[in-house]
Amino acid sequence: MPIFGLGLHLIVAICFAIHVVRTGRQLYWLAILFMFPLLGSIVYFGAVFLPHARIERGLRKTSAAIRQTLDPGREMREARTAFDLAPTAHNQMRLAAALFDAGEYALAVEQYDACLKGPFAGDAEIGLGAARAKLANKQPQAAITLLLALRAKHPGFRPEQVGLVLAGALDEAGRAEEAGAEYELAAQRFSSVETRAALALWALAQGRRALAERELKALDHARKHMPGHTRDLHQDLFRRLDAARASMG
Repeated sequence: MPIFGLGLHLIVAICFAIHVVRTGRQLYWLAILFMFPLLGSIVYFGAVFLPHARIERGLRKTSAAIRQTLDPGREMREARTAFDLAPTAHNQMRLAAALFDAGEYALAVEQYDACLKGPFAGDAEIGLGAARAKLANKQPQAAITLLLALRAKHPGFRPEQVGLVLAGALDEAGRAEEAGAEYELAAQRFSSVETRAALALWALAQGRRALAERELKALDHARKHMPGHTRDLHQDLFRRLDAARASMG
């Protein structure tokens, strides 16, 4: 068992060493990784790999937003072409997502419903996409049904996103207290900008001023200290928060 553990640590160190070389990091990281395989890997993961991965995700989102602005119909055209050429479940799911992003919610629901009847009906990603489309198409109860089944079958699948969409569906269905409980659970569990903003917006809409002020204070603090590129990624969300706060006086 100790030999196996040592081997695993070395494998992890080698993986991080490849990342060092490919991303042009300082070569002293190689010495740290191989002189201290376990501790070095932990330090590299926290100090370099995780922040780099987050920045890459942010850049991908920004690039996608720029492409959407410059050519808003591109993804829709490509998704339709791909589905016409090969009507696979993957291409149908891509088309459904493109329709959703384009605001064609009724058509997106149709495509997701077809996916839910196909061989990948139990796929968690399809279930979440279908629930989001149904919520946007003013079918909150159908979204709730899908999300509760998804959570029961795949409890570890994207819990933050599932919780937020479920809370939104509950709120849209007139089940405000249940929605608030979901928002609070998500904010407590993940404490992300998205979850705290969603809770603040719900609290403002419900007249829960103390709760709203608590979350807004935390968000203002985070907003003040976050890097500029991160603030830009949340620009639309912060704009919604500012408008909601202004409307409540």
